[in-house]
Amino acid sequence: MPDTGMNTPCYLFDASRFKKRITDIKEGLHDIPLTFSIKANPFLLSALPAKNLIEHVEVCSPGELAICRSLSVPGDRILYSGVMKEEWDIREALEYGVDIITSESRLHYDLIYRVSRETGKKPKVLLRLSSGNQFGMSEEDILDILKGRDDDPAEITGLHFYSGTAKTKVKQIEKDLSKIRDLLKKAEDETGFTPELVEYGPGLSAEYYEEPYDEKDRELLYSIKDLLLDFSGEHNLGIEMGRFMAAPAGTYYTKVCDIKTNGGVNYAIVDGGIHQLKYYGQNMAMKIPPVKVERDGESLEKTEGTRDKYCICGSLCTVADVLIREIELPELKVGDILSFDRCGAYSVSEGALTFLSRSMPEIWIRDGETRCLREKIESWKLNCDY
Repeated sequence: MPDTGMNTPCYLFDASRFKKRITDIKEGLHDIPLTFSIKANPFLLSALPAKNLIEHVEVCSPGELAICRSLSVPGDRILYSGVMKEEWDIREALEYGVDIITSESRLHYDLIYRVSRETGKKPKVLLRLSSGNQFGMSEEDILDILKGRDDDPAEITGLHFYSGTAKTKVKQIEKDLSKIRDLLKKAEDETGFTPELVEYGPGLSAEYYEEPYDEKDRELLYSIKDLLLDFSGEHNLGIEMGRFMAAPAGTYYTKVCDIKTNGGVNYAIVDGGIHQLKYYGQNMAMKIPPVKVERDGESLEKTEGTRDKYCICGSLCTVADVLIREIELPELKVGDILSFDRCGAYSVSEGALTFLSRSMPEIWIRDGETRCLREKIESWKLNCDY
């Protein structure tokens, strides 16, 4: 753990790793513009790369819009999305000058229409196509809206589509792009509409459990590269990612606070837990993410000595709080630091941080220098009337 005054549990996000991942994506996808979904990790906004690498950030709530405002993210770099919009936050988004706003229902479209007319703002509107869940609209609703767009004070510029996360198969991407093509053909035939932008979230998985991690991610990206480039030759395509961009850029540090053996199992109790560290697909903690042991600032990975098997458990009073069911590590001592890598996506924003009123962890970023973005917060204050 860097000797910077960091206290466990804490996250350290690395701006250089974030930028490298985005640069690697740009090298593969060439001129296709990229959007970063900040729900994966809003703290990486403080290290947002230049517009030539990340053209937009996707914002999915008024709270995320407030984060952008507090960090002075320009409105022309914001795509305002989200299944739950109301008139007041649509108005707030348009007044801030967001570049693009999505319409996920007829109601959304009506509200955007009304606010645009009242404010004189003319946002670019993407009609979101549903993949068969609560997000977006049916093809029929989209075609009906397009047929009546001549009197629209907003500007319908294209489509938005996302069908799920952690995809690993080329056929899933092929299916998505085929669905988009089918609708665009109907839209052109029936309404004369051609999109200026198709914003697509491929939902690529990130490798957490098998080395070489970065090489496996690259193989996945390049397996769909030609599909995306071919589509971008037909329509202006934008690619939206969260997990795939952010996953490599985070490390979580937690301290071993107790060690005991029950029923022949060695348990190491750490000061973090599942409320702060989550990896997609780590079913019942059976999979092993990248983890290292540090003692007195030195890594124990290459040292010779006794190794043993441990069940790594967190600080919560629930049997579900298991980070790793079984892992072989150098013989642990109380005070050792466990570092979990590749947790840059979702852990920091998706955990049940107020559960059992444990402290919310420190958050640090390495961007030239290592600095603290958020000190430890006592969550008990959020769980009572004091």
